Amino acid sequence: MAESKKAPNGLELSKNWLESTDCRLEIMWYLMEQVPQIYCLEAVPHPQEEEELATDLLLQPLECFLFGEDPHVGLEKLQQDSASSHLCGRVFKEGETTYSCRDCAIDPTCVLCTDCFQNSVHKGHRYKMHASSGGGFCDCGDLEAWKTGPFCPKHDPGATAAMETDTDHVLEPGLLERAEKLFRVILRYITELLVWEEHDELPTELRPRVHRDTYYCVLYNDEHHSYEHVNYALQRALQCDREEAHTHTALIDKEGRRAVKRGSLRSCLQVQQQIETNSEQISSEPLRVEILHSAVMAHQSFALCLGSWLQKIIPYSVGFRQLFCQVALEPSQVADQPSLISQLMLHDSKLYKVARKVIHELIVCSLLMETKYKRLFAIEYTKYYKQLQKDFIIDDHERSISITSLSVQIFTVPTLARQLIEEGNVIKVIVETVMEMLSEHLDSSNRFHFQGHNVDRFYRIQDIFHDLRYILISKPTVWSSELRAQFLEGFRAFLRILASMQGMEEVKRQFGQHVEVEPEWEAGFSIQILLRHILSMLQEWCASDEEVLLQAFKDCHSTLLRCTNQPFHSEATDSYMCKHILNSRPYKVSQEPVSVYLPVSRLLAGLYVHICKSGAVSCLQEYLDEMHCDFAYLAEHPLRCLALAAQVSAEMWRRNGLSLVSQVYYYQDVKCRDEMFDKDIIMLQIAGSRMDPNDFVMLVLQRLELFELFNGSCLSKDQELLKQLNRLTEEMLHLLIVIIGERYVPGISQVTREDVTMREVIHLLCIEPMAHSSLVKGLPENESQETGLESVISRVATFRQPGVSGHGLYEVKKECLQEFNPFFYHYSKSQHSKAEDAQKKRQAQEGGGKALPPPVPPPFTPPFSGIVRVLNCDILLHVLRVVLQKAAEDRAGQWTEAMIQRALHLIGQALLEEKTQLEASSEDEVTFDFSLKARGSGCEHGNSLFQFLTKLRSLCSLEAQKDMIQWTLQMFETIKRMREKSSPAAPTSMEQTKTEESVQNKKAEQKRKAEAAKHRQKIMAQMSAMQKNFIETHKMLYDNLPESGVQGEPSPSVDSSSMELSESCVAVGSHRGVPCVEREVLTCILCQEEQEVKARGPAMVLAACVQRSAVLTQTRGKGLPSSDSFDPLFMHPDLAVGTHTGSCGHVMHAACWQKYFEAVQNITRNRLHAESIIDLENGEYMCPLCKSLCNTVIPLIPLEPLPLNNESAQLVGQVLTLPCWTQIIMARVNGLKAAGQDGGGSSGVAELALGGDEHMDSLSILSFGVQASTKYSDSIGGMLAVCATTVHRVGLKVPPNELDPRVPIMSWNTCAFTIQATENMLQEEAKPLFGSLQNRQLAGLKALVQFSAANCQKRWQAVIQKHFTHMLAVLLPIMNVEGTPCLLEVDCFHLLVGLVLAVPTLYQEAMVDLQPSAISSAYNHLHLLHLVTTAHMVQVLLSSQDTPGIMGGDDGEDARLASDFLQAVAQHTDGLRCGLQGIAGRVRRGMAPFLRCAAIFFNCLTGVPPPKELSSSAVSEEAQMEALCSYLALPSNLFKLFQEHKETISPLLQRWCGRPEITKALKGDMPLVRYPRKCNKLVHLPEDYSALLNQACHFQCPKGPMDERKHPALCLFCGAMLCSKSPCCQEQLDGEKVGACTAHAARCGAGVGMFLRIRECEVVLMGNKTRLSLYPAPYLDDYGETDPQLRRGNPLHLSPERYRRLHQLWHQHCIMEEIVRSQEVVNVMFGPDWQML
Repeated sequence: MAESKKAPNGLELSKNWLESTDCRLEIMWYLMEQVPQIYCLEAVPHPQEEEELATDLLLQPLECFLFGEDPHVGLEKLQQDSASSHLCGRVFKEGETTYSCRDCAIDPTCVLCTDCFQNSVHKGHRYKMHASSGGGFCDCGDLEAWKTGPFCPKHDPGATAAMETDTDHVLEPGLLERAEKLFRVILRYITELLVWEEHDELPTELRPRVHRDTYYCVLYNDEHHSYEHVNYALQRALQCDREEAHTHTALIDKEGRRAVKRGSLRSCLQVQQQIETNSEQISSEPLRVEILHSAVMAHQSFALCLGSWLQKIIPYSVGFRQLFCQVALEPSQVADQPSLISQLMLHDSKLYKVARKVIHELIVCSLLMETKYKRLFAIEYTKYYKQLQKDFIIDDHERSISITSLSVQIFTVPTLARQLIEEGNVIKVIVETVMEMLSEHLDSSNRFHFQGHNVDRFYRIQDIFHDLRYILISKPTVWSSELRAQFLEGFRAFLRILASMQGMEEVKRQFGQHVEVEPEWEAGFSIQILLRHILSMLQEWCASDEEVLLQAFKDCHSTLLRCTNQPFHSEATDSYMCKHILNSRPYKVSQEPVSVYLPVSRLLAGLYVHICKSGAVSCLQEYLDEMHCDFAYLAEHPLRCLALAAQVSAEMWRRNGLSLVSQVYYYQDVKCRDEMFDKDIIMLQIAGSRMDPNDFVMLVLQRLELFELFNGSCLSKDQELLKQLNRLTEEMLHLLIVIIGERYVPGISQVTREDVTMREVIHLLCIEPMAHSSLVKGLPENESQETGLESVISRVATFRQPGVSGHGLYEVKKECLQEFNPFFYHYSKSQHSKAEDAQKKRQAQEGGGKALPPPVPPPFTPPFSGIVRVLNCDILLHVLRVVLQKAAEDRAGQWTEAMIQRALHLIGQALLEEKTQLEASSEDEVTFDFSLKARGSGCEHGNSLFQFLTKLRSLCSLEAQKDMIQWTLQMFETIKRMREKSSPAAPTSMEQTKTEESVQNKKAEQKRKAEAAKHRQKIMAQMSAMQKNFIETHKMLYDNLPESGVQGEPSPSVDSSSMELSESCVAVGSHRGVPCVEREVLTCILCQEEQEVKARGPAMVLAACVQRSAVLTQTRGKGLPSSDSFDPLFMHPDLAVGTHTGSCGHVMHAACWQKYFEAVQNITRNRLHAESIIDLENGEYMCPLCKSLCNTVIPLIPLEPLPLNNESAQLVGQVLTLPCWTQIIMARVNGLKAAGQDGGGSSGVAELALGGDEHMDSLSILSFGVQASTKYSDSIGGMLAVCATTVHRVGLKVPPNELDPRVPIMSWNTCAFTIQATENMLQEEAKPLFGSLQNRQLAGLKALVQFSAANCQKRWQAVIQKHFTHMLAVLLPIMNVEGTPCLLEVDCFHLLVGLVLAVPTLYQEAMVDLQPSAISSAYNHLHLLHLVTTAHMVQVLLSSQDTPGIMGGDDGEDARLASDFLQAVAQHTDGLRCGLQGIAGRVRRGMAPFLRCAAIFFNCLTGVPPPKELSSSAVSEEAQMEALCSYLALPSNLFKLFQEHKETISPLLQRWCGRPEITKALKGDMPLVRYPRKCNKLVHLPEDYSALLNQACHFQCPKGPMDERKHPALCLFCGAMLCSKSPCCQEQLDGEKVGACTAHAARCGAGVGMFLRIRECEVVLMGNKTRLSLYPAPYLDDYGETDPQLRRGNPLHLSPERYRRLHQLWHQHCIMEEIVRSQEVVNVMFGPDWQML
């Protein structure tokens, strides 16, 4: 109905609207009439038709109204008068590639589209590539987004004045008036329709005059129901098939809603009820279904069309955009109603996907493109921020399609963020929004408790934290009083969140029974991870202004004092140790609640460090009363947390389950440690620097519950308790090591962030050499997602390039190893062990000791310098002395080697500190006297620390620590000498000490040697007894041994045999050499029994895989015709699809293989629900040894040497010339044909003269030598049938059929094709023809040739004779043979193989099994080879007619012979245009692959060794050609072959060249294959991966809509770009739908494919439509690593080695094998949808 309407005159209509008193009303009336006649007229919508009608009837009049004239004319004028915007603003589709410059971007959210990036200066910088989640836009042209290079050439305004986006662009007054009216009308119309909630009526001005009973049942998308759920509900409700339901579901998912039923209100209500009922049966929530009147649907559809139209109109002029922004943001005339754009924002969560997308893109292309209006919109957005977030949390759609996703576009603009903080207090708004959302999780103590939380809602709340991070990205350089006040107010609001986290989800040690239910812990840590960067950014903001920093510290300190988590339950008591008293309140972590969440304490520690760094410590007392600053209390909760980690490590909390172990793990993990573990250490360092050192150490002992142990009051003998105490002691010592030694924090010592990163990298590389990505994972990221690795890595490590596989590795430089600390505080247990072992091993290789002393640390800053007093305090010395005493006295179970190792490290730290101070100051000024205390305290009783240390040297159980003990003692002596260097008595005392030590050392050494000698004697005695016992038991073995090695002497017969072999290297003819045949005894890989390969013995087989191949194709995309009728006898020269048979070379007994295969079948079938990676129905299995994919076996046929008497052969050769042989063969063929005809009789021989004068009898062939046929065992016969059937089934894609006459043909074809593929591979890799193949390849090739030769069984006699006749008819004139292809349509090597392998059947008689003798075979091979070689020369000549010659290629005899041959061919060829220049060279090059293949074939068939020239790559091409010709009994100048047999060949040339097909081919009417055939290579790939991404960005699916996200995949065989994993490009293949890549692989690669998925940066290997695997793309970053899915986003460059490896996979037919290996290793099966690739 609407299609017959005539389009109105837009100019007249717009003029009427403009002249009316209320143009809005006129436009509304027009839309009321027209819209329902265009949209929603049928049950199935026609979008394209509706769009065309809407353009003609609706949009064209609106454009006329806007411009006041013809829109094209008006638009042209507008573009001339208006300046284009310098902002790109391209809105990204989901999956589109974006680029961020790491050098120039203000923050990681600043990105460029592909076009802008490719033309920008950033392409040469450090950049990252990522896939967009959709909704963002390109920041090209935004001055606030980039430090340098803000413009690409396209968006460079060229003048500074034009850069100001908030300059008003004035439109012509009439245009301005019309645009304002139209924009207001349209935007109001869009807003009314999209926020309209009445389903049955429209707004008053749009209500139709006639209310029709036409409704739509509309189904909406949600995230609660799966595809299958919706499909099921629709099939049941609509009574439709699965395909229709799937179409509905796909569109609902894509667009957000879909009309599934059109009809009366009653019918739609019925469908609604059925859908809701059916969906409730599957899910707890029903599907959302609404009934909408058709007019409502129509107007809503047009509203979206108008939204898209506005997106096209607004960019035409900056004035249009500014005017639209004014209209969108102007206050509503209705009271309490927000602006139009605010109405749309507030209704966003109720809109469906497409509507949201249109509104968001409209906002992006208008309000966010103008600085002035962006600021106004940001204020409006902040005003409604809390409500928008509430709506998002209730909504079930992803954030990427929510209005809240615009936060990143607003809050990341630095100037806008400052303004929003000052004017809108946006930090407080965001924080209060989070707090309000999380308030439901607060317990009675006002602390969060997330047990039983709603996961989806919780993760939506977490998204709000990102907004807080965005607002803090750029810290201010100048603070205003307003900014300072508002920031601190927001900071205090944030402290309220932290206060609710302080001490949350506390845990209490479980006694007796294991915890029944593991508590949820992920929620708390997910918030902690989100807060990590926010906390550090807040600290950076505070540190940028001293007043803010001090006030923030005061507020944080006050908040901490108000927190009541895990309070003390008893009063303070006094504790005594070493005459020191500690007054503290008791608290046992193992008995009381404790929490790992202490954000307030940790924030306070971070702020204190910034205060120290800024030098504002002296001002702290103005803000904080020193009396209220109890550092013991500040350190209390962090110390408890560290005690908890120590006790968990000591396995004291194992009954609390894995949840606590996981919490402690993440507490120290790189994702959380900088704001958890590290800050706890800093707080303890703060306390250690401000407290009395003895009190501090006693407090540590108390909280780790070791106070009684070191006070001597713990005398328990419980082994479990002692084990726990030992582990706790180790942890306590390690904690003290960390507190004292970890100084690489800016503010704690004078180090920079680069120094910190260098130290982290050094310690990571001390574990093992690492890839760049592994280093990045091991380093903490800052708020810009940077680790700082690139700036330091070259200083501390060397890079080792990757090979064909693996990745590049960094190795630490030797000079950096001096900084290695075995107790580095970021090491996990396993990392500590690996690093220690690696460094000890390195030192042992270098010949040094195994001591790993502590490195010299940087000095503390003055505020933290008091920490070193801990090393010199009495309590620590007492602790160390007790630890060493237990070891020196060897108290069983009370000490461990790890404990001693840590104690030695602490002593080393103290000695290094003392040495440093002595070097820096005079002895009188140094108060640090650890060495004196260690020597003096307790020395009168022999209990000094030094004396215990000396005793440890002689302890055998501490052999591993001997070097460290020695280093420590040497340090004592060094410091002693430094202190006594001015004392005259020093040498005497030192010598005395040395004497005492040397005596003790000698005694200890003698004792160790005695014990070692005694132990050695004991072992030797045991070995001697065992040896005597063995000889006695196996006496017979020793009696039978020969007295000398006679059996090892070489056999003279072997030498003479090898000499004979080397003399004659000819494979065919009368001079054929002696085959190299050895007795073959092989071992079965299954039963491990040996067996000799014999024709009459049990069969032995090779595991093999048969597959179709297009590796050699010259016409890619050409497939085989129908398999049932196709005759494969003649392979076309284009080699479109061949059959390749490869083998892994592993041997089995046939019986063993059958048992193995049956066992695999039974096991696989019993796995009911397991996916199998092999297809049992097609005979697939995995090789038992190497796990290669196989689908058949090749029986091993022994090569039986046929002795050839050269004298007899030469005599026969005088008679059996080529003319005579051809007559004999033709007579035999005709005789066999005649015998096969009904009624018998004989047939005359062809009258064509071939050089003989008399006709031959059909039995003449037998007169030149026959012998009995080789008999094979039934076992071998069965395996021959198995292999032949598999080749036939796979090659032709037909069901198994042993009686099919094509079975022997396929055996010959796979033999020929496999040889051609092998030769092609060797030629391409520039390897010699012989000696280059691996043993498995060579064994498989020989077995295949022998199998093909042996497959001419008795039952195939007549069939093969018929095949031979048809093949011979290509070369010789055989009567009554029709349909023979012309010479240019036959591959000569396939023809040669078929003829050679089929010719023995001519010798078989009905009653007698005969085969040709050695002499007959030699001449059969010779003459067949000569005939086919000559025919191939003609092929090469005919196909090279347009090929330019090479100057100077021919001269003398070669030129004359070539000229004679060319003239002979041209005499019978119509249209041959081939110049004489270089003809010999062209023919020689074209013939080379054929001759190489023939050499391989005859070598495998006869076993005659080739000349040594063919086994060397150093030989010239000419020498190799001569060796080939010699080996094949051909003249070195191939044209002599024609001269030698000119009388025979000349008549045949007329037959070969006179065919009409030849003439057509020479005229270009038929495709012609050139020789040598081109070698197929993988397509050329660009060096820079961004070029590929650019191609993908501009890729347009030939069938799908433009705005859809695509997954372009590049076929690496042919270069076709395909639309993968998309329903738009699916095709039918074998009766089922498959994806574009699967269908393409069937055409292009015979089912095998290799596709580069560009957006995902990964290669998909395809074996068939259900067998696929992923393979790393051949692109590496600068660090030698691949980047699947572009997760890291580093620039990628093509690796020629990796790409060559992919090429080899293809050419060696290993793709299928690689797929199966990958599936077996990864154990991942691709789902059924992967055939839709």
